[in-house]
Amino acid sequence: MKMNKLRAGALLLSLVLGLSGCGAPGAQDERDADAYQTIELVMAVNGTDTQIDTRVANYFAQLVEEGSGGNVTVAVFPNDQLAGGNATKGIEMIAQGSADLAAYATCTLAVIDSQLPVATIPWSFESYEEARRVIDESGYKYYAQRLAAKGITYLGSFHNGFRQITNSKHAIKTPADVKNLKIRVPGSEIYMGFFRTLGADPTSMSWSEVFTAIQQGTIDGQENGVSVTSTAKMVEVQKHLTMWNYSYENDLFIANTLVWENLEPKTQELLRVCAVDACNWGRDVLEAEEEALIEGFKDVGMTVTYLTEEEKAAFADAIAAWKAGIIQQFGADACGAFGIA
Repeated sequence: MKMNKLRAGALLLSLVLGLSGCGAPGAQDERDADAYQTIELVMAVNGTDTQIDTRVANYFAQLVEEGSGGNVTVAVFPNDQLAGGNATKGIEMIAQGSADLAAYATCTLAVIDSQLPVATIPWSFESYEEARRVIDESGYKYYAQRLAAKGITYLGSFHNGFRQITNSKHAIKTPADVKNLKIRVPGSEIYMGFFRTLGADPTSMSWSEVFTAIQQGTIDGQENGVSVTSTAKMVEVQKHLTMWNYSYENDLFIANTLVWENLEPKTQELLRVCAVDACNWGRDVLEAEEEALIEGFKDVGMTVTYLTEEEKAAFADAIAAWKAGIIQQFGADACGAFGIA
């Protein structure tokens, strides 16, 4: 895709001048050879100010500014502000170069490549530790290859979280408990198919509409990580949470490739290192905070149900045929990169 002409022009001009406002003769010669280029990059994220993607982006911006001595700065725009709150448009903007950097969940990135959410196939990972290891050892190569074909450069991955389910009706312990529940899910083929197979009524809607829809009884519940469930204040409108870790979701830290390739190598290296550091920081934070958030849910009256291994197995059996079809649909290359069989 072609880069947004205005952003491309501004970026390239800054690269030529080297320092903002330093267009006078001799200014470039006076520049410290060890200094970073002076440039501000724009980063888009989908989450609210308090969600993990925004926190990772802000931490990254802090690391970059400190590491470059203030020469390289990153302006973070949460809530898909640059795209009017529309995540699909936000992803189009990063692909086109209207935004320089971004972080989006793989299920959301499916709008540009339906293969990217492969690791969200239910019960692919047993733990956060396993998810980190597999993605960092082999999965990242798959992401990088798929994104490169779309003009996007992969920089890192961090947890969005294992997805749990909340609802207003009753505790969920068996597949029968899910039947006929109206559950909000992202517009992902995997999530929609999973809940349909269990006999639920999955509905795709903008995340910003979910709280009100639950309040009004339009839907019964939602599925998301504990962190997102907390920041969205679901505890105010949902009585029941079931911890079943049915799907692992991660956000990918990405850059527009044309923007990336026009940065100085030194700046690229700084951004790569800071992106990895920020992603690992975000992983650690989410894992460390999760149990405390769950205890907070309990303190205000939410019923939290932990499924036993036997109870999880009943759900896995109920979706086994469907899951086999999804694995076949994604194919050996995609599933093999994440150890999914």
